[in-house]
Amino acid sequence: MSPLDASFLELEDEDRHASLAIASIAVLEGPAPSYEEFVAAVAGRLPLVPRYRHKARQVPFDLGRPVWVDDPHFDLRYHLRQTALPAPGGDEQLRHLMERVMAQRLDRERPLWECWLVEGLEGGRWAVLTKVHHCMVDGVSGTDLYRVFFDLTPEPFPGVTDDWSSTPEPSTLRLTAAALGELARSPVDQVRALRRALRTPGQLLHRSADIARGLVALAGALVPAEASSLSGPVGQPRRYRTARASLADIKNVRRVLGGTVNDVVLAAIAGAFRTLLLDRGEQPGRHVIRSLVPVSVRAPGEEGIYENRVSLLLAYLPVDIVDPVERLAAMRTHLATLKASKEADAGEALTSIARYEPFPLLSLGARLLFRLPQRNIVTVTTNVPGPTWPLYAFGHRVVEILPYVPIATTLRFGVSIFSYCGQVTFGITGDRDHTADIDVLTHGIEDSLAELVAAAERKAGATVRAERRAGATTTRRKAGATTTRRKAGATAGRRKAATVRAGD
Repeated sequence: MSPLDASFLELEDEDRHASLAIASIAVLEGPAPSYEEFVAAVAGRLPLVPRYRHKARQVPFDLGRPVWVDDPHFDLRYHLRQTALPAPGGDEQLRHLMERVMAQRLDRERPLWECWLVEGLEGGRWAVLTKVHHCMVDGVSGTDLYRVFFDLTPEPFPGVTDDWSSTPEPSTLRLTAAALGELARSPVDQVRALRRALRTPGQLLHRSADIARGLVALAGALVPAEASSLSGPVGQPRRYRTARASLADIKNVRRVLGGTVNDVVLAAIAGAFRTLLLDRGEQPGRHVIRSLVPVSVRAPGEEGIYENRVSLLLAYLPVDIVDPVERLAAMRTHLATLKASKEADAGEALTSIARYEPFPLLSLGARLLFRLPQRNIVTVTTNVPGPTWPLYAFGHRVVEILPYVPIATTLRFGVSIFSYCGQVTFGITGDRDHTADIDVLTHGIEDSLAELVAAAERKAGATVRAERRAGATTTRRKAGATTTRRKAGATAGRRKAATVRAGD
């Protein structure tokens, strides 16, 4: 397990209220399959994801990184659950199910995932709730699993041959000995890594300069955010809400007002947090909300590697700006500055270097860090692009996919964004004891996006009208020039005729 993956287990160990699993709900057209059909379909694809039969084993005294081992007692039916929503089976009942499922930790004695067949949705629909520990996947690799468990056409593809048999689980003594051996080899591995880097001194120098710039930028995150009710101790129960938007509308905002899709959605989230703060009677200052923004560093060809390949940006959300267009411009400029500062490069470098460091020191440092009071990061906002084409299961189309991001330590809110087949969905996670007004944030996202869409339409309309006026002016000028030429031609003709008559 990589040090970054291991850190999610470490954080969960230090925060007794945290459940660091990511999740999503895929809603499908009906009717739903039977539980037996569901089990058979998943069993036919399980060999494509070997990690789903592995469990995490932690080494005594954190002498080494946790390792993945075969679960000798793997029971697929334990991981595949079945439930039904109470009537009427709408959004409210579905989000309550997400709240209950995600408040509970996954069993560390088994592979760290669950998959729920959910029946009873209104309109004859059904759903699949997938829950996976963050130490196994990040948002991008989690999305890639959809391509494994869902079909690209209504016709299901057949299952694959399953010849899996478990490898004997290593004893604690063996794991400890292996960890001690890795510690002994650590200096040698560090020297080898340094030698490889020195083979390309030019690249090393350039990379070191980028990392140094990024570390300076990350050091700014040591300054705490301004105090607000958005940070503080959290409990175990959760609240969950969803918001929806059209990807075409967001892209139109991007095209007319500038920026990227991520700039637009973060500006909308900033507007929603501004509304929430004002509703609570608090001042939305410039440095009130610093968000952790995960950045994928997954290289081409690494889509099938189911582990975390992410870095981060630490961005202030411009909640102090009233005008939505100005807020988007500020968000766009701020993110561009952070990207130029190489924050993500520095984060990636730190996680890469950590692979060669003695894990006991990394583990101790991480645990001490997690125990310190935390006011630097106020929320997490993660944006994952999903499939742009329809997905199917049992011949039925996936209607929408609703994402979920976990929260921990002092983060009372988290927002996940997922795009699928022309639709963007927002999953808002809140600590139950401190987010009774979570609907203010949810509606605020939709309202902020509507403001940006309206502003883009006004600007586009003004541009069209200006172009039409310019075109009409040009047409009049051309018409005038044509008339002048005609008049000049007629005058010249009369003069020529008069000259001819005079000659006669």
